[in-house]
Amino acid sequence: MRFTPVLFAHAEAVLSETLRFEFPADAVVSRYFRQHRELGHADRAFVAESVFAVLRRKRSLAERCAGDVTSRRLLLAALACVQGWNRRELAPVLRESETGWLAEAKAVRYETMPPAVAVDLPDWLHVTLAAQFPAADLAPLCAALNQPAPLDLRVNPLKTTRDAVLERLHADGIAAEACRFSPLGIRLAGKPALARHPLFLDGSFEVQDEGSQLLGFLLQPRRGEMVADFCAGAGGKTLLLGALMRSQGRLYAFDVAEKRLANLKPRLARSGLSNVHPVRIDAETDIRVKRLGGKLDRVLVDAPCSGLGTLRRNPDLKWRQSPDSIAELSAKQAAILAAAASLLKPGGRLVYATCSLLAAENEMVVSAFLEAHPEFSPLGAGAVLQRQGIDLAPASADDYLRLLPDRHGTDAFFAAVLERK
Repeated sequence: MRFTPVLFAHAEAVLSETLRFEFPADAVVSRYFRQHRELGHADRAFVAESVFAVLRRKRSLAERCAGDVTSRRLLLAALACVQGWNRRELAPVLRESETGWLAEAKAVRYETMPPAVAVDLPDWLHVTLAAQFPAADLAPLCAALNQPAPLDLRVNPLKTTRDAVLERLHADGIAAEACRFSPLGIRLAGKPALARHPLFLDGSFEVQDEGSQLLGFLLQPRRGEMVADFCAGAGGKTLLLGALMRSQGRLYAFDVAEKRLANLKPRLARSGLSNVHPVRIDAETDIRVKRLGGKLDRVLVDAPCSGLGTLRRNPDLKWRQSPDSIAELSAKQAAILAAAASLLKPGGRLVYATCSLLAAENEMVVSAFLEAHPEFSPLGAGAVLQRQGIDLAPASADDYLRLLPDRHGTDAFFAAVLERK
């Protein structure tokens, strides 16, 4: 990549559009790249990484802007203070009038900033997390959330083994290693382009965070069972469930969005699965859901949530969410959980999960459900995984699964395993 004023202008344009927070950041970046196909791979990487660096550290970077918070200054501050660029590297775009300010910006210490600003959280979120986590735990959690996420793969056991995929990746010069916890997980050292890799094209692996993979092992579906992925989305977890079922039995992929289910189709074709049945529903109360009441063995509810556990990948979410949106999500989550639970037969298992850090979307939703549904009881999530040879350290002290990026190296996930008596 050759750093030029034109390239910097592209990054500035994308950042300005992103900071309106009208659309998800990754959607804004993707649309811009489709409109500017002249940008090469390295140029796109610079633009995306620079924009996401600003989104991760927006509050502390704004603090360094000396009252003149513009997209240009935020970008310069990110390059100098987060990416570590020096004055010579910034010379192609740095104006003489900006050199003094930038030197002062680099001298600002995090210790002098207000606590929420120093860890780059909105005040409401910092207060909420400070009430949930001890101070000694909050700082490393926030630091981990402000780092880019690694790239994880999930091996398709219907097609190959993890050892075989690792061997092929190493032969292709791609640095990779087995994940710490998921028996099917592989973590890459970098971010190589894999869309045209033969093992991706033939369905031998999919891109999936290790934490997300563990949800499938919590549900632990078996061959021949009737199973539902209640909020299937683009189907990453659906494909894992189908593979764990060895493509035997019946697996429903429910979602309210036709577009998301459409994105599942090419992935499903690559996977080799024949037991998946995508179904678009209007809502959790859809008649197609009610017809299955009391008939299913297992149900996964990866509920729509704030996504605040994925800030390493989607840092814009902390600026787009609010206490009001969390309250709306909590009500939706409760309704979805109740509807999904009605599908289970006696002895059936339900896993309720979110990629959120907030008790309002997690423990509080599950506690209210259990109080209203005495026919369900929690199973120890850690014990369920241990019986499959998956030992989380440190594990949750109670029945729930709580994955954190600073402790487990995954996105933050919450999960409760519930059994119908």
